[in-house]
Amino acid sequence: MSAGTSYLATHARTPGWNRPVMERSEGIAAVYALARAAAAQLGVDLAETAVGGASDGNFAAALGRPVLDGLGAVGAGAHARHEHVSIEGMIERAAVAAGVLAAFAG
Repeated sequence: MSAGTSYLATHARTPGWNRPVMERSEGIAAVYALARAAAAQLGVDLAETAVGGASDGNFAAALGRPVLDGLGAVGAGAHARHEHVSIEGMIERAAVAAGVLAAFAG
């Protein structure tokens, strides 16, 4: 750069979603039923919910793959300074995930 030379940078942003919507399909309903049954064996009521968030699972669901999303961290304050997880909740989620894997293993 030489003295007196100015450089201008621009950035264009196109607003909108960057992931396809994850719609409830028969495959998603089936894998949820499997997870709910695995949770019930542990005495856990695994409620089905729909939220407006997005995950990488949206891409797999858009390809017609069954996706079980939302079995991650149990806590509050996602992506904020006060974010935290519950150890008991994580143990429960891990047990449910193990039950789902065992069901797939048949």
